[in-house]
Amino acid sequence: MRERIVVAMSGGVDSSVAAALLVEDGHDVVGVTLRVWPWSNTADASSRFGNCCGADATDDARRVARTLGIPHYVLDSEHEFARAVIERFVDEYRRGRTPVPCVACNTDLKFGSLLQRAHAWDARAVATGHYARVTRDDVTGRYRLWRAKDGRKDQTDFLWPLTQAQLAGAVFPIGDLKKEDVREHARRLGLATAEKPESQEICFVPGGDYRAFLRERDPGVFRPGAIVDREGRAVGRHTGVANFTVGQKRGLGLQGGRRLYVLDLDPNDNTVTVGEADELDARRLTARSVNFIACEPPTRPLRVEARIRHSHVPAPATVRAVDADRAEVIFDSPQRAITPGQSVVWYQGDLVVGGGVIAR
Repeated sequence: MRERIVVAMSGGVDSSVAAALLVEDGHDVVGVTLRVWPWSNTADASSRFGNCCGADATDDARRVARTLGIPHYVLDSEHEFARAVIERFVDEYRRGRTPVPCVACNTDLKFGSLLQRAHAWDARAVATGHYARVTRDDVTGRYRLWRAKDGRKDQTDFLWPLTQAQLAGAVFPIGDLKKEDVREHARRLGLATAEKPESQEICFVPGGDYRAFLRERDPGVFRPGAIVDREGRAVGRHTGVANFTVGQKRGLGLQGGRRLYVLDLDPNDNTVTVGEADELDARRLTARSVNFIACEPPTRPLRVEARIRHSHVPAPATVRAVDADRAEVIFDSPQRAITPGQSVVWYQGDLVVGGGVIAR
């Protein structure tokens, strides 16, 4: 059935091919690029924003839309992006956490305000170039999120907060493809983004230097303080808790030849706690802002495989709902450097059961 679908076009090859596949399937496709950089800095936008956010990316998206014969619009999202993504990013570091800004961008912008606008434009859904899959259970009517066919590119750990209403309006056209197939499709169609390299950095942080970005936004997160051991004994000085993340070993500037790692960050006491490598191992975590996708919050412990960061291989664990907002995850074996602020996502095979934000 021909449907109107809005495609969030970032200017990369993945969203370009997502749009192309929908056009080939006969849908009424509308391309939209979210402009998140200030108009006053347009000439400088390429250096201020990465490959998926800058002015050059918008030009690439426009060229792809022209090739596909679809309309393309640029939506002013500067203030919303600053509030929902950048301010939250800075605040998390202020609280001694290590955030994942892509999660907020997906939930608040792409499948938040953009999806609402899409419905107002008589569109059924918003499509993106994420490597993920969505299905609907015909018996329960519940929408389910699945890992991508290409496990190396799977991005479900950036999508776990999506609600049932958001999943109902989400389309991931490349979820069944491998990356090399996506590029080949782009080459076949002569899309301008076919050979465009991927960006691994945070899109709004110039050069990937998040410390410089934070220092410009809030110098107060870099107050000098004490580096302490587990017993609270001072072993050195630091230049701000925002310089560190759990598991980090470089940049501590400690003497004595011992290889120590960051174990904890306390912004209230302004301390960085360090210890030996084996002290990073833990079997238990508490998550906040949890979202169960595949089921209602379970009344009994549920067996899953849990993933604590994007590069982490999901490990066998048990998840237990504490209340409507929190859950406890207990791993079968210790995991290295469980980091507050990062996402924890639990799976059963390729099915995404749910997820949350690591609190401690």
